[in-house]
Amino acid sequence: MPGSLTIGDFSRVTFLSVKTLRHYHRVGLLEPDEVDPVTGYRRYTSAQIPVAQVIRRFRELGMPLEDIGSVLRAPDQEVRSQLIATHLARLEETLAETQRAVASLRDLLEHPSLSPVIEHRGVPATQAAAITSTVDLGDLPAWYHGAVGELVATLSAQGVPASGPPGGIYANELFTEERGGATLFVPVPGEVRPVGRVTPISVPGAELAVITHNGSHNDLDRAYGALAAYVTEHAVAVDGLIREYYVVGPQDTNVDSTWRTEVGWPIFETRPHQR
Repeated sequence: MPGSLTIGDFSRVTFLSVKTLRHYHRVGLLEPDEVDPVTGYRRYTSAQIPVAQVIRRFRELGMPLEDIGSVLRAPDQEVRSQLIATHLARLEETLAETQRAVASLRDLLEHPSLSPVIEHRGVPATQAAAITSTVDLGDLPAWYHGAVGELVATLSAQGVPASGPPGGIYANELFTEERGGATLFVPVPGEVRPVGRVTPISVPGAELAVITHNGSHNDLDRAYGALAAYVTEHAVAVDGLIREYYVVGPQDTNVDSTWRTEVGWPIFETRPHQR
């Protein structure tokens, strides 16, 4: 018969605090073998020690309590293995994101100031197929991927070729309030029939100061900062929304180091364009 331990003894041998054990009992993750109906004292058995050890290690890996419960209640080894594999995949993605953030921070510390090449560009009004939505800032990457996929599929179905790379126009509120309007568009040479979220629009012409950012969109803030410094020092900014053009982007390749994004800031141009 397995031996019986007080909650204090069980806490000492499992390295789980009494407070944690009480919480696991409340949420149904690790219930004591016995609870005294008068005193409320909890007692565990030695057979529960391996379960507590498994829970502790899953928690060290950041697995949510609900997911741990699913693993412990899994009907067979195959289901259990799949649940664990799913969490490990999430950990690997988190690790990759951390490594990218570390690399970006190291580059920022070693090269705090960019020496960007910025050009002035006149952009004519352009017919385009577009999707416009109100988006939360945290959902913007997922929204982008969905929107560009829908645009490409719609144009392909209608036999309409793209006449330029996709572009994006984002309301200031999206950044200042973390929720605002976002428009993703693909320039086209002809008519586009509205289908689903896709509608035809005319992207207004503009004079822009343009900087090219090479690499992941996670570092776009550096391009924005360099462009803002240039505009305030060398050009006359005008009211208007900043534009992004995804010359090479997720729609072309998953290798984000090869992405090339042009960021355009509306300005009042006083110089003739070079030909």
